Amino acid sequence: MTQLAIIRHGHTPWNRAGQIQGRTDIALEDQAAADLAKLKLPAEWEQADLVASPLLRAVETARLIADREPATVPALTEMDWGDWEGKKGIALKADPNSGFRDIEDWGWDYRPPNGESPRDVWARLAPWVATLKTDTIAVCHIGIMRVLMAQATGWDFSGPAPFQIKRNRLFVMQMQDGVLKASGDPIRLEVR
Repeated sequence: MTQLAIIRHGHTPWNRAGQIQGRTDIALEDQAAADLAKLKLPAEWEQADLVASPLLRAVETARLIADREPATVPALTEMDWGDWEGKKGIALKADPNSGFRDIEDWGWDYRPPNGESPRDVWARLAPWVATLKTDTIAVCHIGIMRVLMAQATGWDFSGPAPFQIKRNRLFVMQMQDGVLKASGDPIRLEVR
């Protein structure tokens, strides 16, 4: 049985400002990089394959927590937020003409204008997931994590998610016969 552990990149200036990043390639903020440099992977995950989204914030996070270079996987690139890229979620939510919905009201087929739906994201992730043969850590983005965790828990983007994605934690899934299943509580990164 192969395990996949996913972890969200550290904070960026856009995260702090409440802006939707999507595919905009933004580096970690200085404080986030300093904080991540004080953390490391749990011992049982140190030898796992290390991959990351090709976006800088994910690659930087991987380097800092693992002390090695990750392989980049294009399928792990954050979901495309289309016309909402760079905008503030709170402003979109306040505008009745924006079409904005909370993630709990999306379903698998809702998409931001000119962006990707969760189903679109899964369509590009599934072939990559199917290639995993050894335990792997993937440093990625909240949109990617939601889709993978939805697959692993049976959540359909309707109603509250049965998980809460927090930073500095590995969310572990087991893959058997091509099916992802969530495995236990998230594992915190360790202090160096």
